[in-house]
Amino acid sequence: MGLFSCIDSRTGKCQLLMLFLCNWSLQWVEKKNALPLPFAHSFPSVINGRNLTSASERVESLSANGRDLFHFGEIPEGKVCGRMSDKLKPSVGIIWAPFSKGQAREGVENGPKVVKEAGLIEKLKAQECDVKDYGTLGFDEIPDDKPCHNAKNPRTVGSANEKLAKVVQKVKDDKRTSLVVGGDHSLGIGSISGHARIHPDLGVIWFDAHADINTPLTSSSGNMHGMPVAFLLKELKDKMPDVPGFSWLIPCLSAEDIVYIGLRDVDNAEHHFLKYLGIKYYSMTEIDQLGIRKVMEETLSYFHAKKKTKIHLSFDVDGLDPSLTPATGTPVPGGATLREGLYVTEELYKKGLLSAVDIVEINPCLGKTQEGVDSTVNTAVSIILSCFGKAREGSHSSNF
Repeated sequence: MGLFSCIDSRTGKCQLLMLFLCNWSLQWVEKKNALPLPFAHSFPSVINGRNLTSASERVESLSANGRDLFHFGEIPEGKVCGRMSDKLKPSVGIIWAPFSKGQAREGVENGPKVVKEAGLIEKLKAQECDVKDYGTLGFDEIPDDKPCHNAKNPRTVGSANEKLAKVVQKVKDDKRTSLVVGGDHSLGIGSISGHARIHPDLGVIWFDAHADINTPLTSSSGNMHGMPVAFLLKELKDKMPDVPGFSWLIPCLSAEDIVYIGLRDVDNAEHHFLKYLGIKYYSMTEIDQLGIRKVMEETLSYFHAKKKTKIHLSFDVDGLDPSLTPATGTPVPGGATLREGLYVTEELYKKGLLSAVDIVEINPCLGKTQEGVDSTVNTAVSIILSCFGKAREGSHSSNF
């Protein structure tokens, strides 16, 4: 409970006290420059007609260290002044990507359709997001698409990702947060590649039950939705055969650029790559031991230390427990709760780091009941809305 919750906030005296204390915190940071703030970084822009623009301008005028304390949020936002943010409205560019050839089960190509029908665009607009629909991509199925080593449909998967990368690049050129609604997780290749063309120093959070870091030589299934990270990593380039359909692709991530959250079904070769390359990951064991708050604190501190200010969240719904998202192709028991999933997205939004989102592997054909399909779709929509500002504590219009 915040300091001002026990004071009648309707009185002008309380309002002026808040203004005084928030401005005092700015003066204090200017002197200390690198010590934790006693207040959150977001101040109300107007109180009883008194314009606080100068306060926010003074935040921007601080030295880099002092400014980072405000914007990166070393003190959790809302602990004292509350979360009364004057952030700009999120600007979202939605790409519908009905692609399924990275795996073998029919129906995942219908994921974008059911998410759209659940009212995603309307719900984003209702929470004051500036939404632009970049349309539904059409993907060519390459005839006689023979496997390359163990990789199935390589030309089709490569062509689809090349197309997706161009559209994601366009969204980022337009200064919007990219939202790719899939479709299977092989689309992570194109989504992250397109993002990296604009922000080559991005960091990736891969929220998934699986590591998706097999190569065409190590995969037992041959399904390419289990390989996207291997295609993206520079360190694995020498371990990758020449795969038809991917001549356009230049690996854009280093092993230190990615953090996994939610792992619990990792193949032997994948585990070797994680350990050999020193990739940071939090399996469900670490989430159980540390709690999701500590996991996110460590993840964001890790990226902060590496000066990663643009985060790409690639979110597979099977990272959540199958009781929440049963309509997916490779469910694994013992997954993250909805509360844990929402905490991840809320923290990324509050810190202002989220630059692109994928939400993938929604397969309405695999729900045993309509209730299971609805639960999967509604959970995915909840995750997306949380990425763009919906908070469990509630919120209010900027007009208030």
